[in-house]
Amino acid sequence: MTQVHDIRKMFFEEGKNISEIARETKRDRKTIRFYLEKDDWNQAIPAAETAASYPKLTPYKTEIDFWLMEDKKAKHKQRHTAKRVYDRLVDKYQSEFDCSYRTVAGYVAMKKKEIFGKKQAGRLPLEHIPGEAQLDFGSADFYENGTIYSGKYLNLSFPYSNQGYTQLFKGENQECLFEGMKTIFEHIGGVPTRIWFDNTSTIVTKVMKNGERNLTSDFIRFMEHYRFEAAFCNVNAGHEKGNVEGKVGYHRRNMLVPIPRFQELKEFNKNLLKQCEQDAARDHYRKEGTIKDLHQQDRQALLELPSAAFEACRYITVRTNGYGRLLLNNGLHEYSVSPKYANCQVLVKVTAFDVTALDESHREIVRHDRLYGDHKQQSMQWLPYLTQLSRFPAALKYTGIYQMLPEPVQHYLNKCSKSDKGKVLAAIASLTTASGFAKAVETVSTALSYEATDVDSLVNLHNRLHSKVLQLEPVKLPAYLPQLDKYIPNLAAYDKGLMRAGEREC
Repeated sequence: MTQVHDIRKMFFEEGKNISEIARETKRDRKTIRFYLEKDDWNQAIPAAETAASYPKLTPYKTEIDFWLMEDKKAKHKQRHTAKRVYDRLVDKYQSEFDCSYRTVAGYVAMKKKEIFGKKQAGRLPLEHIPGEAQLDFGSADFYENGTIYSGKYLNLSFPYSNQGYTQLFKGENQECLFEGMKTIFEHIGGVPTRIWFDNTSTIVTKVMKNGERNLTSDFIRFMEHYRFEAAFCNVNAGHEKGNVEGKVGYHRRNMLVPIPRFQELKEFNKNLLKQCEQDAARDHYRKEGTIKDLHQQDRQALLELPSAAFEACRYITVRTNGYGRLLLNNGLHEYSVSPKYANCQVLVKVTAFDVTALDESHREIVRHDRLYGDHKQQSMQWLPYLTQLSRFPAALKYTGIYQMLPEPVQHYLNKCSKSDKGKVLAAIASLTTASGFAKAVETVSTALSYEATDVDSLVNLHNRLHSKVLQLEPVKLPAYLPQLDKYIPNLAAYDKGLMRAGEREC
């Protein structure tokens, strides 16, 4: 990506033609033309076979990674080559090692790019002109569905007009950064020509002595997709982007006080953009005219939006545990997948809001709300587990999944006969699909109080508890109406007649 960035910079900023670039970079003219005309910089979804890359090397990957990481401490000429890694594995494991040299070489090349790859730097702008912007994050608490979060809000300001925009998130990671910028770009109908950043780790991996920056590959890809120029403040010099520093406080005081309470974060962010537009009706603090009027000059200078929408996500391959669950964020956050995908590699799509497990054909297996925070958390989607268990009810207690079920469900299943357990699990799965797992568990708890263990009772109780059925009060009869004696019919005559059923008349 760094080489591609240099090629595009030579053409679009330095004015060099394709022939000049080809001579300097020693690249083919067709290759250069391809990167100059490219307008879709979305990350390609890995092919299905890469989800379990180099599976035969799995028992040895930890050891190979350790050797290569140790190479960072060694001189360049004393680092491992792929041949040396292969020879060491053969010497150590002998006949047990059945991987080819080509397999080892492919993995070592991929790993070396991760460990020793270089990134590109940006530069600091000197003046503010229409169309340029500054970006920074602030911290603010909020309540979503009654749960409090210590969140972060992205702020993008235009110093020329003093127009600002903000978006609220549960974190300050790469996905939140890209999602917030993308949403604001699409809202204003264009892209700032230059954006100033601080040296956040989501963008900058290292600040060099000469002032240049090593940038993350994903940020370079995002920058090339939208074609803006990135500029950076000096280290510990946030005041160099003072306009957005002021906007961080302004947005908090005027849009995030008192602590916001809402049901859906995405909807709240839409309202924030509306508030930002309404706020622009006030006069500029120094220039003649309103912020809204001055911002029109900003918008006229914006770059066009790319034809292809950017996916603000990352794809990672993760190995599930024996229960079909995967771990993210250094093992703190656990997400369910399905019993079918226990102890295997799955492709995971991570966005600012969701974590989605994908199958071999990149189809969605299950989607979770993304967890945030530096403490252990778990997100369970029970439907795949219930569906799988309903097919093999006899193996329920031997799967380990039984102990994961809520206590009311375990107790209810213990009361069911062997022949009914599969039907009951299928019914609970159906109720989960209709109303969610929490309401299905509530139905099971109510059924226990009635000692009703049949499927029909379970379904009827769920409809009564969670369907929108009009509940009528019992009819009260007036006191002046006479009380009638209870009538008990004598059905003996019917029994006698039924006993003679089928007799032929003589």
